[in-house]
Amino acid sequence: MENNTKLYVGNLSYEMTEKELKEFFENSIGEVVNVKIIFDESNKRSKGFGFIEMSNEDDAKKAIDKLNGKELMGRNIIVSSARPRMKRNY
Repeated sequence: MENNTKLYVGNLSYEMTEKELKEFFENSIGEVVNVKIIFDESNKRSKGFGFIEMSNEDDAKKAIDKLNGKELMGRNIIVSSARPRMKRNY
């Protein structure tokens, strides 16, 4: 069964915290199950994107419709369905 509650969130401010991102989505849409901002291993700096998992599919769709292109910390964020993780060969 496909999980359509996971969202990609891009163009984030490098200062954004997972707590702030979670609060933004919860205050705008509804319950957030999981938040993960991706960091560069070498310098511990945010890569400017992350993933949000909403509690249900309707809220995930609402988040895409309502928040894609919305300004957050001075940047217009990108919100879309997360693609399945690709296996890396290295």
